[in-house]
Amino acid sequence: MFTKLHQNGKMQLLLGLGLGVAFGFLLQKGGVTDYDVIVRQLLLVDFTVVKIMLSAVVTGMLGIHLMRSLGWIRLSPKPGSLGSSMLGGLIFGAGFAILGYCPGTVAGAIGSGAMDALAGGLPGILAGAAAFAVLYPGLNRTILAWKDFGPVTLPELLRVNPWAVVLPVAGLIVLLLYWLESAAAP
Repeated sequence: MFTKLHQNGKMQLLLGLGLGVAFGFLLQKGGVTDYDVIVRQLLLVDFTVVKIMLSAVVTGMLGIHLMRSLGWIRLSPKPGSLGSSMLGGLIFGAGFAILGYCPGTVAGAIGSGAMDALAGGLPGILAGAAAFAVLYPGLNRTILAWKDFGPVTLPELLRVNPWAVVLPVAGLIVLLLYWLESAAAP
């Protein structure tokens, strides 16, 4: 179904740009490009960010696995390791805590005119990407390779049909979203 798209680089770029703009617009409309909302999330006072992210996880997880089941797409998971997950999480968390934005919300905040995101977030992303590119050869042989678990998915690890993981996880996330919403209601 997507064969023509895979062969058309310009269409892929245009589609990526359009989806990126839509993503930024929706982040902004959802309020998660607002610095105060993000800080309240980090302080565990406002769960808007978690609710939006969990909603996206459920939608994406169900959509991807439905398309996979219909034969429209093929999954190609990238290999991972405990070292890369820990280092990435530490860097992401530090940047998130210092600036109050993640890479997606930086782009959305810049699009809505937030000067702190433009002056701090964009240079931070570019400097971090440059530092990673320079340090990658050494990191790849050491930290990033520590406890390598390869390109495995949870259903493969458990040796079950993917839907045996997707549906219960989606259900648990929906229950968590319901609980977060009802706990926030006056």
